[in-house]
Amino acid sequence: MPAEPRHDSGQGVTGAFEGWFKNQDGSFNLLFGYYNRNQKQDLEIPVGPNNRIEPGGPDQGQPTHFLPGRQWGLFTITVPADFGTNKLTWTLISNGQTLAIPGSLNPLWEINAFREPTTGNTPPVIRFPEGVTIQGPRPISTTLSATVAKPLTLAVSVSDDATSPLIGTTGMDQPKTPPVTVTWSKFRGPGEVTFTNVKPAVELAKTAGSGVSGTASTSATFSEPGEYILLVVANDWSGVGGHGYQCCWTNAEVKVTVKP
Repeated sequence: MPAEPRHDSGQGVTGAFEGWFKNQDGSFNLLFGYYNRNQKQDLEIPVGPNNRIEPGGPDQGQPTHFLPGRQWGLFTITVPADFGTNKLTWTLISNGQTLAIPGSLNPLWEINAFREPTTGNTPPVIRFPEGVTIQGPRPISTTLSATVAKPLTLAVSVSDDATSPLIGTTGMDQPKTPPVTVTWSKFRGPGEVTFTNVKPAVELAKTAGSGVSGTASTSATFSEPGEYILLVVANDWSGVGGHGYQCCWTNAEVKVTVKP
């Protein structure tokens, strides 16, 4: 059957349950992303009846700003060790369409988000100037402040083991793409956020066989005062979404208080 053509706008958004992984304290993380079926339309869906995670919600840290296309593993929800066979359901209503996705601890959905078993690949590490260090898809946040219409500098350091699923495979050379990339986006907030570069180049300071490290910087300008959350995602050679490996990328959130 022919596939339905893609649409620039007017389509809905569905949550995507990526899987779950266990924490050292015995609790679990449910990992979610989403798929905005529009090619060009960003959507704003405030937390509430049209953007809810239940039971326990409606607010459980999900995005309210939805970029076009598939966005992989952006946030986690921590559930207790005795969560058992319970489920969380993320419901999104947009453009007249209601779409819901459940998340659970079904054994078929267990993932290893911090080490790909076959290749040994691990996620990049993001470091902020404030000293905060993050690895993996559990978004740990740092806090900044800004003023409306005045650019806010966003700088991070990144490092990676420079391992690829292709390296070591017979007949495959080291990829020619950058070993680590950084992408910024708006996650939540009342106004528009304009980045000078949503995917700033990582200036590598180290390219030895044991890994790579470097820095990347951009700036963000906010149209309205209020509380915002920005998301920065670091991907390695495994690519966006890990190319089906469910590893290895790192998310970090930047909470920004924007003054008039």
